Amino acid sequence: MTKPLLLIDVDGPLNPYAAQRERRPAGYGTHRMSPTGWTGAKPLRVWLHPGHGEELLALAGTYELVWATTWKGEANDWIGPRLGLPELPFVDWPQMHGRAPAGTFWKTQYVLEYAAGRPFAWIDDDITPYDREYVERNHLAAALLLRVDERIGLTRPDFDALAEWAAAL
Repeated sequence: MTKPLLLIDVDGPLNPYAAQRERRPAGYGTHRMSPTGWTGAKPLRVWLHPGHGEELLALAGTYELVWATTWKGEANDWIGPRLGLPELPFVDWPQMHGRAPAGTFWKTQYVLEYAAGRPFAWIDDDITPYDREYVERNHLAAALLLRVDERIGLTRPDFDALAEWAAAL
């Protein structure tokens, strides 16, 4: 049986970018990065929690891990190594920040195309009720859309929910 996909966004779930600027969340380390397209005068500040890599690797026994981030393949260069993750496939968005159907997040239509009928869990900070409705109407396989607070990042209950959902398939 094919494993369900675990589609992983970086900014929000792994990098709680919206936390107070001067207060790095507990357990997170600060990393300075200059991915392609970053136009800031200084490198981008990214907060990452090393325990998230271990948690994701534990889920790799039941999921196929996939980057679903605007970092695209650069997540393998900048994010994965700092979390101890192997190189992962990634969703290569045909268009970023473009028009989306019926009030959905721009990624949603492409997530369904990438999943191609497979069960999937998707962790992102921009998931809305419109996305849930769209997926329910347009994706016949099981799907878990897990919205993560961009001020907090992934937490123990999130990892538990992902494990429980996959175990119930």
